[in-house]
Amino acid sequence: MFDQGDDPAQPFDHARMLDILARADADRLAVLAEELLGGLGAVEVVQSRTGLVMLPLRDTVQGTDFHLGEVLVAEAHIRAAGTEGYGMIVGRDLTRAMAMAVVDAAASLGQTPAIRAFLRREAAEQAAADNARLREVEATRVDMETF
Repeated sequence: MFDQGDDPAQPFDHARMLDILARADADRLAVLAEELLGGLGAVEVVQSRTGLVMLPLRDTVQGTDFHLGEVLVAEAHIRAAGTEGYGMIVGRDLTRAMAMAVVDAAASLGQTPAIRAFLRREAAEQAAADNARLREVEATRVDMETF
């Protein structure tokens, strides 16, 4: 999963791309969206709003799903160049959600080298951040022997 997109010519699948974009650096995402916006022509904003969504989790012991609570999200949905783009991020940053939707719409027309390079860089930074976080968590682990 994390090695997808290592080949510069190979596009990312849609789900992986959206996952990367949702966690991407806001400033770098905005710069990419601005670069891609000109190629989309007229953009129709279908929806731009904040709201609450339920956070589903799975109880790994019983294998049942439950809702942990609600999460504030910003959501954007656009139409441009005969396609649609969608963005949803945690928080209330509508500009970031709109930038994500612009990149999604542009990528649906074909992932350009600039989009693939952006996704590879962001995926690498996210993987490094996740790895660092897991190392910090692992450092707090206590091995206990139970009788």
